[in-house]
Amino acid sequence: MDVIPPQQVVAQAEALCHRRGVRLTAQRRQVLEILSGAGRPLGAYEILGAMRDGSRLLAPPTVYRALDFLLQQGLVHKLESLHAFVGCNHPEHPHFSQFLICADCGQVTELEDAAISQSLASAASESGFRPQRPVVEMIGTCAECAGKAGLDPSDET
Repeated sequence: MDVIPPQQVVAQAEALCHRRGVRLTAQRRQVLEILSGAGRPLGAYEILGAMRDGSRLLAPPTVYRALDFLLQQGLVHKLESLHAFVGCNHPEHPHFSQFLICADCGQVTELEDAAISQSLASAASESGFRPQRPVVEMIGTCAECAGKAGLDPSDET
């Protein structure tokens, strides 16, 4: 996954929230910082563990409420196949989410391919389907892991 410095992610999120008239509270900011600094998808309980500083006891609903807000604002994505969350690389505009997920190392790459988005939107429209959360997840092997295994990353299976 492309790693954007957490302070840049939070600054962009604060600006977007301000323009939208919504609040990026301290807990929401902390969840976003944790996700953007992780460099990999995190589950809600991993986020909760990172939030605990020993001085206070946080409950899972705290994290889930923050994640719900961040999802609604397009600042994070939920990877359904992993039951985990990642920061969004393109939060400034709504888009179809497309991810390449390496089953070997867990690397996640977010794509924004207009051709894929248009193809899915057309197929959904033609069938009368109304997408609620358009997410495409492709699980496979990244180029680095394929190289380590002596595989040609361009080979299709």
